[in-house]
Amino acid sequence: MLSSLFAKITAMFMAIIMYLFPSYNYPAIDVNVDDDKTNYECVFVHGLGGWGEYQLYYDLFPYWGVMGGDLMKYLNSRSYNCKAASVTLNFSAWDRACELYAQLAGTRVDYGKEHAERCHHARYGADFSHFPLIKDWSEENKINLLAHSFGGATVLQMLDLLKDGSEAEKAVTPEDELSGLFKGGQENLVYSVTMLSAPINGTTAYYIKNEIDSDKKATWDERFCSSAVGMLTQPIVDGRDEKDCAGYDLSVDGAMEILENIETIDSIYYFSQPCAITTKDENGNWTFDRRKVEVFYVGAVNRIANWTGTTPNGYYCDESWQENDGLVNTISAKAPFDAPQQAFDVNDIRPGVYNIFDTYYGDHMSLMGDFLHVNNIREKYVSILDMINKI
Repeated sequence: MLSSLFAKITAMFMAIIMYLFPSYNYPAIDVNVDDDKTNYECVFVHGLGGWGEYQLYYDLFPYWGVMGGDLMKYLNSRSYNCKAASVTLNFSAWDRACELYAQLAGTRVDYGKEHAERCHHARYGADFSHFPLIKDWSEENKINLLAHSFGGATVLQMLDLLKDGSEAEKAVTPEDELSGLFKGGQENLVYSVTMLSAPINGTTAYYIKNEIDSDKKATWDERFCSSAVGMLTQPIVDGRDEKDCAGYDLSVDGAMEILENIETIDSIYYFSQPCAITTKDENGNWTFDRRKVEVFYVGAVNRIANWTGTTPNGYYCDESWQENDGLVNTISAKAPFDAPQQAFDVNDIRPGVYNIFDTYYGDHMSLMGDFLHVNNIREKYVSILDMINKI
């Protein structure tokens, strides 16, 4: 309840700012579509605390584009067909995956009989049968998925269920009640996945929050960051399993538990865009220019850049985890550690392999368009979508 209220208040505040300070008008980018091989619909999936076009305030304050203007409208005007999905801001990756599927398939949200009973919450959610996000989702009309932040875990969970289904759900659910998501054999509905500063392997921000809370010398911006993260990642107090929430899935331990059962799919193209706002000085220390970091992340950048430690499940996060964008460790945003991966090469794009773009200099909101700094990301997305269409 508090996290939902926090998100709505934040969105309303930003909408007012946006009204007072109109968005920038960037020049249009020429796009050559003559040699496109595909032009599948693109579905953008927001991160923790985010929102999509099913929310009324999206038109006032778009998650994608922020102060730079609605990215979806811009991309649609440039020949791409883009939609912004809406999943519950702080639900678990499983629950968000079920919601995303229902929006795409035009069905009622079914969190699964086994999952709902085990995690102690309602089995069904909103019904999208009369207003699906896209039309005619099929193997002939695949989709491209672009996922920011925790949207990455959401998408990976949905892909795994599309491919393998869920034996646990099949075992307890009559065939005529089983959600299409749990049947399996549907991986060919997706053409590509692009991870955007996604904590694929989890984030140590989950652990530095506890460090900040216990530090009497913590600065105001550190405490602000800790409070915001705490509101959005706290277990949902409605009787459900405390691990069935975004907070746990965002932790390194939680993310690795999700990845244990997930493999890359040979037919899907994977791309990832890691970000970093930290740079190394001549002494080998991580530094950052706080003037280039959104206020939401200033309090976390330095803490993450100096943190090493062992998670409750015994995984050691060493110095390689210190480079970060203010919320997500750069190393975590590249690919699942055990997945096939390579540096992006436009002449060697392979399916079933994470093609990793060069690290983008920016904080965690930079790929959304940033807020106070107003980052022009339009050319970035035109480049990505144009590349995907020409594979």
